[in-house]
Amino acid sequence: MTGFGKATTQIPGKKITVELKSLNSKQFDMQARTPSAYRELELEMRRRVAARLERGKIDLTITYETLGQADSNTKIDSETAKVYMQQIKQMQKELGLPEPADWYQVLMRLPDVVHSESVSTAVDSEESKAVLKALDEAIEALMNHRREEGKKLEDFFAKRLRNITDLLTEIPRWEKERVERIYARLEEALQNISNEQIDRGRLEQEMIFYIEKLDVSEERQRLGQHLIYFAETMALTTPGQGKKLGFISQEMGREINTLGSKSNHADMQKQVVKMKDELEQIKEQVLNVM
Repeated sequence: MTGFGKATTQIPGKKITVELKSLNSKQFDMQARTPSAYRELELEMRRRVAARLERGKIDLTITYETLGQADSNTKIDSETAKVYMQQIKQMQKELGLPEPADWYQVLMRLPDVVHSESVSTAVDSEESKAVLKALDEAIEALMNHRREEGKKLEDFFAKRLRNITDLLTEIPRWEKERVERIYARLEEALQNISNEQIDRGRLEQEMIFYIEKLDVSEERQRLGQHLIYFAETMALTTPGQGKKLGFISQEMGREINTLGSKSNHADMQKQVVKMKDELEQIKEQVLNVM
């Protein structure tokens, strides 16, 4: 869901810049910083951004600069700059942030600090169209950034899935040795119990139940199916698969955990630890998927 997009456009006497930044979020949440003259366009801008980006924490910033010779009535609103400076300093204390290295550069770029009294605050239809066109271009640039990141994530997930599959394939190597060790420990324990204390029928039932409880074939099969399902879901072209991939990874985690608790074998448990490590990397990055 992360991405960045920027677009600029020019109209007579003005250069307009639109910037969009997207971060991970379960819902759509957009914060807009725009000149007061463009406030009437915010609902339409929000609608366009939400329709394309769907979800994420979105920062929209629109700035403009006057082209040509500066108007004699251009003013710097020192009171507005002072309020901004006080708020920034308060935020600096609360969040433990460093003080800006260049206050002039920060304050002069904030909305309404610099304005021209001779220019009407009303936005005509041509300027509105220019702003929305630049917004659409910034959205497309951000979407292209997301696509590039998505391709990297696809390669990342594919590698992690292959690693887990390879680790899972090695599990049967120790199955025979593991079962033999379990039988040996049971026989050793039974030798310390006299025949008079044993109900042979009940003992056989309990041993069968115990051995079946340690069988990991079902967990291996289900984990293998989850791995295939994850890859198939990842290959879908329809949007909105991120949450489903998150659910699948949770199911994978359950099977891996059960596999580890049943294994009762040092080498198998090492394989389980490696699978958990691969899965944790998947879970961290699946949050970036739409």
